[in-house]
Amino acid sequence: MRAIESQPGLVEQAYDSILDSICDGQLAAGERLTQAEIAERLNVSRQPVGQALGLLKAQGFVCDAGRRGLMVAPLSAELVRQQYEYRGAVDALAAAKAAERHTEADLARGREALAQGRSALADGSLARVIEAEAAFHRWIYETAGNPIIVEAMARLWAHMRRVIGAALEMPGDWPHRVWQEHLAIFHAIAAGDADLAAERARAHVEAALVALTDTLDGDEHD
Repeated sequence: MRAIESQPGLVEQAYDSILDSICDGQLAAGERLTQAEIAERLNVSRQPVGQALGLLKAQGFVCDAGRRGLMVAPLSAELVRQQYEYRGAVDALAAAKAAERHTEADLARGREALAQGRSALADGSLARVIEAEAAFHRWIYETAGNPIIVEAMARLWAHMRRVIGAALEMPGDWPHRVWQEHLAIFHAIAAGDADLAAERARAHVEAALVALTDTLDGDEHD
């Protein structure tokens, strides 16, 4: 968890830092969260940390832990299904529209997003891979040319970052598999094949959904 150095916007900075740590697994599901400890790690007072934790609780990232205060909320299989069902439909639509509407400038930005992903994989940083994953899909949403898609997915993506982090840590070299699927989606968009782009985008989401919910279902029944 990175320390906070500047004073303005401490609540927002504390929120972002805690959320980043939840999404990349530094703060694991079920881990206890105390204002004092987090404030010390972030080099801030308890007040902005308390407000940040309140926001994260309202959004479902943290939850009550009885007398223990707060903890990182469990990642339930049902919540993952709901998120991926929605995302699968939107991603398929966005990929189809991107295939129909892209420009050469759009494709150049897509190649940059792919390069960012390859660099993150080589670096081995889960946080960077999650960031690159978000950048690639954000490129698709923006290229689709529908601002409603961009706005809706921006709201969902904070939750999706955490889900994606869990998916990338599954057995089976998922980070490399994900980026091979990204490349296939990009090629379909670049070729202007809306049906193929939609099919590959939907399959990309569904493969992760099946694998991750199977893993979470198993954990919930252990």
